[in-house]
Amino acid sequence: MRIVIKIGTSTLAHPTGHLNIRRVEALCKIISDIKNSGHEVILVSSGAIGMGVGKLGLRSRPTDIPGKQAAAAVGQCELMYTYDKLFGEYHHTVAQILITGDDVGYQQRYENFTNTLDRLLELGALPIINENDTVSTKEIVIGDNDTLAAIVARSVKADLLVLLTDIDGLYTADPHTDPEAKLIRRVSLVDDALLALAGGSNGAQGTGGMVTKLQAAKICLGCGCDMVIANGSDPMNLYAILDGKPVGTMFTEKTL
Repeated sequence: MRIVIKIGTSTLAHPTGHLNIRRVEALCKIISDIKNSGHEVILVSSGAIGMGVGKLGLRSRPTDIPGKQAAAAVGQCELMYTYDKLFGEYHHTVAQILITGDDVGYQQRYENFTNTLDRLLELGALPIINENDTVSTKEIVIGDNDTLAAIVARSVKADLLVLLTDIDGLYTADPHTDPEAKLIRRVSLVDDALLALAGGSNGAQGTGGMVTKLQAAKICLGCGCDMVIANGSDPMNLYAILDGKPVGTMFTEKTL
């Protein structure tokens, strides 16, 4: 299988912005094992700005564009150093790709991007992709790494996209506020009603949270790629997903 795994900032880092060392070490070990078993893996990783905030000792995340870009510049170095060190312990070579909206919006640059990805996979490397926050502006921004991960999955004709986040999956309501909320295990169509369900909350299910994940699922379903939303706090979920066990919410058009 060709698998794209997206790791969110909340999975990578503590609330302080500093790296969650135990979790990231476990993730890198499991992803290395998945590669060893013969699967091709692409990692879409958030966390550059958050890690930059921690590395610079800032009290809070910057709100101005230059501040965010400066934090991203520092944090991206820390992020890739960590990945290179941890994956290197399992004899896997990582490759960094930073892109903006222009790289997927213009045909020639898009072809260059996909050709590079294909060649890296042929060479057995582990591509690690993030939006280029140090130069992204309103005009060239992709917007979020859920969308970026779906674009990558579509570009490389991936079989599966896994979004690791801080929630177990898609619920019928916001589980933080509604004790009757139930986890939806399987979705075959992302329509306006489902998007409205996700957008009706100000919590984890709100805009910028579950909505972007559903939009990513819509992209994936449109190109025949399955997608799973799962809780990244337990890296072992990756094994369970590949074993076909019911983890999180699966988006697929395949019948049971």
